[in-house]
Amino acid sequence: MSQDPWLQNYDATCRLAQDIAENIHERTRQQSTGGNPAKINMTLRASLQKLKQNISQLRESLLRASSSRRIMQSEADRRQNLVDDLVTREKHLNATFRGEVREEPSRTTLMSGAGDGGSGRGVANPWLVNESEETMGLSFGEIKQQQYSIMEAQDAGLDALAAVISRQKMMGREIGNELEEQNDIIDDLSHLVDKTDDRIRNETRRVKLVETKSASCGMLVVIVLLLIAIVVVAVWPV
Repeated sequence: MSQDPWLQNYDATCRLAQDIAENIHERTRQQSTGGNPAKINMTLRASLQKLKQNISQLRESLLRASSSRRIMQSEADRRQNLVDDLVTREKHLNATFRGEVREEPSRTTLMSGAGDGGSGRGVANPWLVNESEETMGLSFGEIKQQQYSIMEAQDAGLDALAAVISRQKMMGREIGNELEEQNDIIDDLSHLVDKTDDRIRNETRRVKLVETKSASCGMLVVIVLLLIAIVVVAVWPV
């Protein structure tokens, strides 16, 4: 099974950093012997620029993989530590190239393994050294399958959450429809109350009018009776 592309790019970047360290050492040797380092300086500038680009690509690739959950969080953290270490080495190489710091003899074996015979060409991958208990003894395919299983479990949880949200949304719509119906009923009752109130006012006015007319008729009857009584008294012989 092929190696993870990110790790392949990381190993290539480590080898590039190793080549830069060796070229800086060679430039120092040429300067000490009176040679002309112009050509190697051009090579170093291009290599340092390439190293910076590679580190940026590693960082962006790691961010995409972590955001899409193609790798576990512990793996993402470990890879971030590797990128941070490369950034530190890149800054030190730039400072050494500009003469801001003195080159150390051990820099000729930057990132080389202890058992490479001092050749400076072996690149130790700290990813393989700092193996976690979760991935200990697993191949890349098994780690990838483990990641897929975790993502499937997360997807199942998200699907369940989406179903709950969908049910809540349907309940909200039903409650909204019920409220609209209740509002319509309240509007009808309010209209009916207004009509009843108008009728009560009309009937009240009619009752008052009848009362007024009844009082007037009573007074007329009394006046007529008094007139009749006066006439009777007047014509009654003494």
